[in-house]
Amino acid sequence: MPPTITAFDRSPDGGKGLARDTRVRWALEEVGRPYEVRLVSFQAMKEPAHLALHPFGQIPTYEEGDLALFETGSIVLHIAERHAGLLPDDANARARAISWMFAAVNTVEPPILELVTARILESDKPWTKERLPLVMDRVRDRLKQLAACLGDADWLDGAFSAGDLMMVSVLLRLRASGVLDEYPSLAAYVARGEARPAYKRAFEAQRAVNTR
Repeated sequence: MPPTITAFDRSPDGGKGLARDTRVRWALEEVGRPYEVRLVSFQAMKEPAHLALHPFGQIPTYEEGDLALFETGSIVLHIAERHAGLLPDDANARARAISWMFAAVNTVEPPILELVTARILESDKPWTKERLPLVMDRVRDRLKQLAACLGDADWLDGAFSAGDLMMVSVLLRLRASGVLDEYPSLAAYVARGEARPAYKRAFEAQRAVNTR
C-alpha cells in the first residue's frame, strides 16, 4: 500500500507550493514512490482523529502501515533513508546531507518565518515599523552565510540531496519579500531546485488541489 499524507483542503498560500506538504510530495516524487493524499480542513486539523497523528494540529502527516509520522524534516528523512535518491551512499556525505536538513529547519527557516509573520500577520502592529528592519537583518545574515557555503556550486554538498530539498523549500518562502534576489547565487540555487521534474510534479499536485 502506498503511504498517505495529509494536506490542506484549501491552502493559505493558494497553491504556491509553500504549504509544507509540498516538501513531502517532492521527496516522494524524487524517489519515485507513489502516495495518496487525504485532504483536511482547518477544523478537522483540531479534532481528535488528526491530533492523534499530529499532536500540534498541523499538516502534513505521513502514514505507512502502522507507522505515523509528523514534522516535514522527520518525514523527508524517513523517505530518504528508505529509498535511493535523496541521500548519498558514502556515510560521511550522508551525515553531511542530514546536517543540511537540520540546518534548513533549525537555523535558516526561523528568521524567515519571523519575517513572514512581521510582514503579514503583524503588519498592522505599532511596533512593526521598528521591528521589521531588525528581522530583515537577521534573514540577511543567514543568507550571507548560506551563500558563502554554497559558493559557485550547484548544490550544498556535491550531488542534490534531501538537504537541498529542505533548504530550497525553506528559501522559497522569501520570494514575495524580494530579499532572495539580493543573493544571485541563492536565487539561482532555488531556481535549480524548482526546475527538477520531481519538484514540478509536487508543485502541480499541490496547486491542483487549490485551483479545483
